[in-house]
Amino acid sequence: MVGLVSISSALAQKMSYGADNWYRSNNVTVHPINFQTQFRTSIAGSFFLPNSLVNGSAGSPAIVVGHPIGAVKDQSANLYATKLAEQGFGTPMNTVLPDFYAEAFSAAADYSIYKNRSFVISASKIDARIKAIATSRMYDMGSVFRNGLRQAQSVERRKEVIAGASQQRWVEVEGGDIEYMGGTPDVLTTETDVVGRELFDFYRTNRGLFTPATTTPLLTTHPTLSSHVKFMKLYPFNDIETISPRSMLVISGDRAHSSEFSKNAFARAVEPKELVWVAGAGNVDLYDRVELIPFPKFTEFFKDNLASHGGNASQSEDECSTPQI
Repeated sequence: MVGLVSISSALAQKMSYGADNWYRSNNVTVHPINFQTQFRTSIAGSFFLPNSLVNGSAGSPAIVVGHPIGAVKDQSANLYATKLAEQGFGTPMNTVLPDFYAEAFSAAADYSIYKNRSFVISASKIDARIKAIATSRMYDMGSVFRNGLRQAQSVERRKEVIAGASQQRWVEVEGGDIEYMGGTPDVLTTETDVVGRELFDFYRTNRGLFTPATTTPLLTTHPTLSSHVKFMKLYPFNDIETISPRSMLVISGDRAHSSEFSKNAFARAVEPKELVWVAGAGNVDLYDRVELIPFPKFTEFFKDNLASHGGNASQSEDECSTPQI
């Protein structure tokens, strides 16, 4: 029997360590933007311009910030973008397809002044314009969907999941209902695990709750059953060593359930690289807890690595990503 734990969103949120997803700065102006990808899809984002750059400045370095899986730019990414814009950087911004996520980073580099995650790794391997890569709580979505966290999912179970998704495609082709799966729990129960509770505290409370106009709260963070298996073909860390000699910064909480992915990426990458552990931080803590997120380290890294590149682009993954499973 499953027991429900009744928690209102106003009371559930844990706002310790300066949690401030909705942070805004009087020193930064935000401009809504849209830009095209090579797939001819349109990306909606926001451009965060430091007020110190009057009318912009051609040749100024910019950082592309991605949001966590299942999230939108208003969740975590805007906080990172605002904080980095305060340091003088310009920062542009339910079915799933890894190729589209990776292309979004390159398309952002196409946009305008030429400015979450394993996707930034995928993009950086094939886009030489990206001059420096920083990740916060790295998530290998390919590995987690194939193998589960800490390799807990068997190959047999993986095949069952694939079979279910394949059958669901027939249902949808024949006009049946779209099914959704995984994602952040909509309610807490006695069976909700630690990861689910951590995600709930951000995505289902006023701390980070955001519902785009095109969907409903019951669908946010939930991928479709028929499409989520596409993550299984994602191997973002293959050939990660080819990113060198561009610099890579990998940041993770030492209590993050996603720490295995940061360790793996760092072990497979080659110099120049740096791994930073944030003491006492879990995965979602680094979404918005400004007293834990090492913004000075990000600033130092980008200033050091963009100084010689003028207006070329770098990318920071607001990783990202969350497990959403």
